[in-house]
Amino acid sequence: MVDLSARLPDAVTDRLAALRSRVGSAVFSRVAGDEGSGRRTRVLGAEGPRWFPEDAAIRTVHGDASMFVGGLRALLLQSLHPLAMAGVAGHSGFRGDPWGRLQRTSYFLAATTFGPAEEAERVIARIRRAHVHVRGTAPDGRPYSASDPHLLRWVHIAEIDSFLTAHDRYGSAPLDAAGRDAYVADAARVARELGVPDPPESTAELKAQLDGYRPELAGTPEARDAARFLLWEPPLPLSARVPYAVLAAASVGLMPRWTRLPLRLPWLPVAERTVVRAGGHAITAGIRWVTSTPQPAPPPMPPAHP
Repeated sequence: MVDLSARLPDAVTDRLAALRSRVGSAVFSRVAGDEGSGRRTRVLGAEGPRWFPEDAAIRTVHGDASMFVGGLRALLLQSLHPLAMAGVAGHSGFRGDPWGRLQRTSYFLAATTFGPAEEAERVIARIRRAHVHVRGTAPDGRPYSASDPHLLRWVHIAEIDSFLTAHDRYGSAPLDAAGRDAYVADAARVARELGVPDPPESTAELKAQLDGYRPELAGTPEARDAARFLLWEPPLPLSARVPYAVLAAASVGLMPRWTRLPLRLPWLPVAERTVVRAGGHAITAGIRWVTSTPQPAPPPMPPAHP
């Protein structure tokens, strides 16, 4: 984004700086929670080796504002697996405590992508312990468990496909083909630590695995209820509803066509190529601007980790 401050009077520049700081702080508070500053220090300020170098593709994707769009798409896509959705509905508290869930997942992404290896391993261990207790019976009578390797893989591939798709469309520096493969391979490192067997290592493998899950997916009442909540009933003040609506439209615009009917999502190809796409670029540019100082916020949107 072009910095116009050099062309504006000092008073206007000061007001813009104050607005940027205020909105950026509000976004960071929602994403990171009350402990955000301390967590940011543990991730960005701590010494020690990292899982990924500074030029890693996963850092490029997870550090970009397009994650706001990708995260919401990930939730919608993940909800199409009835057993994964049953676990989310029964254990994650996405309705009762959506911001807490967002903040926990944001920290998981930040710690594993940017943090020291010791912190990343601690967060992974905590998630794996939590998964042991997430089990039950889906509405169709089938048992589910968050530790089920098959479900873990679905959550992972739906997530990284969404993050990468959003970055391709709205990222500040989209990756080339080699970079996209590198992102999938980087994400596989985290997936294996979580217990995902044979995670994809390239975009071709990612597509093949996604296609392999298609017969298992369905638009259940629980999935459609989650979509309504995420898109139409977010727990936000009125002042945030319009920008969130733009964000939601951009997320829906990136959903595969075959997902629209099961989730009762609109499909408006002309509008999605024009108005929605322009809105998506505007909202991600705005988020990027307000969160670019003094330090970037941790990655913002949650996968289906309870």
